[in-house]
Amino acid sequence: MLRQEFLAVRTGLTADDVRESTAALAAHALELPELAHARTVAAYVSVGGEPGTLALLDALHARGVRVLLPVLLADNDLDWGAYAGAGALVRVQHGGKMALLEPAGERLGPEAVQEADAVLLPGLAVDARGMRLGRGGGSYDRVLARLERAGAGPALVVLLYDSEVVERVPGEPHDRPVQAVVTPTGVRRFR
Repeated sequence: MLRQEFLAVRTGLTADDVRESTAALAAHALELPELAHARTVAAYVSVGGEPGTLALLDALHARGVRVLLPVLLADNDLDWGAYAGAGALVRVQHGGKMALLEPAGERLGPEAVQEADAVLLPGLAVDARGMRLGRGGGSYDRVLARLERAGAGPALVVLLYDSEVVERVPGEPHDRPVQAVVTPTGVRRFR
């Protein structure tokens, strides 16, 4: 129910709303020390009403950062490919789910995310504890579990709108907190 409420607000956003927030979101994210010093960042291409990520992806790529983007697999797990610019993205329709923009190049395997110094996570909300509410498909829960099993400790950052930073979201035992949330108006860190 909570997911539907957040999605309904995003559905009401105009293309101008999303576009206006994209530059501000990128500017704040690029100030993060975790991204300023990163050699590899796992990120994603925003779709629909999600906070825009293309400006951020382009800025990281221009800095020489290796940007990994997800490729959705049939079982909802994620493979990864390197970002080579917006022109190297392909729109992929995954069954009854939304179409995603994915990298057109070589697939690097689900374990490639373990090389990331920072992981930018999509979400619908984050709470005061740093607990992220995702869409419910479990793709990023698998990514976070894979990182934990490998002993990898990248910075975990969620990109959201200001109204999606809330007091509390429901949690599951497997959920992992993020270290920070970036919104169009700034950055909030969690313990």
